Amino acid sequence: MGPGSHVRRQKQSEISNRLTLLQTVNILVTGGAGFIGSNLLHYWTSRYPEDSVTCLDLLTYAGHMDSIKELVDSGRIRFIRGDIRDGKAVASAMEGMDAVIHLAAESHVDRSIASPHDFLTTNVMGTMVLLEEARRRDLKRFHHVSTDEVFGSLPLETEEKFTERSPYAPNSPYAASKASSDHLVRAYSSTYGIRSTVTNCGNNYGPRQHPEKLIPRCLSLLLTGGKAPVYGSGRNVRDWIYVEDHCSAIDAVLHRGREGGTYLVSGGFELSNIELVRRMVAMLGLPRERIEFVADRPGHDLRYALDDSRLRGELGWKPSWSFEDGLQSTVRWYRENAGWWRPFTGAVR
Repeated sequence: MGPGSHVRRQKQSEISNRLTLLQTVNILVTGGAGFIGSNLLHYWTSRYPEDSVTCLDLLTYAGHMDSIKELVDSGRIRFIRGDIRDGKAVASAMEGMDAVIHLAAESHVDRSIASPHDFLTTNVMGTMVLLEEARRRDLKRFHHVSTDEVFGSLPLETEEKFTERSPYAPNSPYAASKASSDHLVRAYSSTYGIRSTVTNCGNNYGPRQHPEKLIPRCLSLLLTGGKAPVYGSGRNVRDWIYVEDHCSAIDAVLHRGREGGTYLVSGGFELSNIELVRRMVAMLGLPRERIEFVADRPGHDLRYALDDSRLRGELGWKPSWSFEDGLQSTVRWYRENAGWWRPFTGAVR
């Protein structure tokens, strides 16, 4: 036996452990009636129909039963209305679960600037309540979904990207609350041995997104005769990913990710806000005069960009949707589903 055989066997064992599928049966998804959560539930029940899936959601303004009604009515998921800040509700929902996918969060930056209280109590205290219950149970996995905004802002003029080793530097109450929840998950993993994973993802887009966010806000306004608002000069750059690709990344990390590991999730496409809005206007066959520039948001981060080579290299994940195809699919969905988004447009004009 050669002198390097022990090291090789150790590395092979690490890889084997890393890639062994987590055979989850009972899964709790928090925030499952929201944008990413509802898309994840549709994704999950389609690919893993044998799993028993429960959705815990408070149904705030951003959670919509219409997004998951067919899944509830068909019995593909069980729905519980409850608050992640409520220990009794969380204990009841987590009973018998093998894994938790934690998506419930206040997520709109503008709202966090105007009123940060709910962001701190939901995103930080709510996550702690879930973790406290998780440490009382032998969960196979606690997966925490986070954002690239925890890393702050990158310069426009560089090719630099955030990595899993980038320091946290949040610039909004929302980003600070998510950074805090990330740290809590890591602390509970280190201190209490919770089997956790974390993903930090770029800007999601796709169907069932509340019209407070850039793409659905612009589409809902353009489709009802209004103008698409763009903050400041519109030069701010975001790392965009179609929501179904984010769901497949969560899938890969939950089943094959390293315990205690963090993975960045990117669609591999950076685009400025103004260029994004111009593309949507063109897809709708409208003139550029339908775009209007509005006062910039305080503390508006210039650029986000993610290096997801760990996710791609370790787990073999890659996005399936090109940005062009994803945006066309999104525009088509909002055109065809006005009954879903029209009730929410009045509050965001």
